[in-house]
Amino acid sequence: MTAADRPYRSVLYIPGSKDRALDKARTLPVDAIIFDLEDAVAPDEKVNARKTLQDALAAGGYGPRSRIVRLNGADTEWGAEDLATFAKVDVEAVLLPKVNTPEDVAAAAKVLDDAGSNATIWAMMETPEGILNAAAIARAPRMGGFVMGTNDLAKDLGCRTRADRLPMMFALQTCLTAARMAGIPCIDGVYNAFKDDNGLHAECEQGRDLGMDGKTLIHPAQVAITNAAFAPTEAEADLARRQIAAFDEAMAAGQGVAVLDGRIVENLHVDTARRTLAKLEAIAKLEG
Repeated sequence: MTAADRPYRSVLYIPGSKDRALDKARTLPVDAIIFDLEDAVAPDEKVNARKTLQDALAAGGYGPRSRIVRLNGADTEWGAEDLATFAKVDVEAVLLPKVNTPEDVAAAAKVLDDAGSNATIWAMMETPEGILNAAAIARAPRMGGFVMGTNDLAKDLGCRTRADRLPMMFALQTCLTAARMAGIPCIDGVYNAFKDDNGLHAECEQGRDLGMDGKTLIHPAQVAITNAAFAPTEAEADLARRQIAAFDEAMAAGQGVAVLDGRIVENLHVDTARRTLAKLEAIAKLEG
């Protein structure tokens, strides 16, 4: 399953230094895991975490979950060795923190090229410069997806954290638009209050309605709500099937559009309906 057609409803951060967390992740019903060597690992644990994660990935057991490794930045003492190590490990992607320019991605892509890696590169979109360069970054070599780093971005912008995320909306929509242009996933930022189910549900709904593919998570307790929010509902699936059937019937009768439930159904609606059903099918395959 490629990044273009697989689900990314729930994308859980797991510390690369914690054996217990790495083992538990093998059983969680998430679509993707970000194995984190950056923010979740203390400086004096960085080197050991790299080896711990390498061993865990070699042992396998993560099933169909997408495996993404968040590296330390290239400007740190650990970044170059992180990249060199995981260029030789079977992962779907490496995730670069604080991507500012397409050149940041191109430098990492060269290392992957030289190592013969099949991994794509994902970008943390979490700096003002990165947001303003989103379109160019989306077109960078090996680019496979965007992850919104809303906490770091809020810090740099100096904006307030609000339930409606209005101060963050320009950044969210800019990155989403760039990702859609390039045909890559865009994953929403984390919701920090992991015990607040109502707040998480509301923010998931907002991200879904914006067009985000899914949400990054900081705790397994957030998985069920997120998976449900970013999956098509049965009502949406039923409407999609009926739209396709009505349009096919209209086309067979020589008509260019159909009418269903008092609404026009055109080719663009059918395209959306087919994507809805394809997403449901991909979720079913992922969940076995």
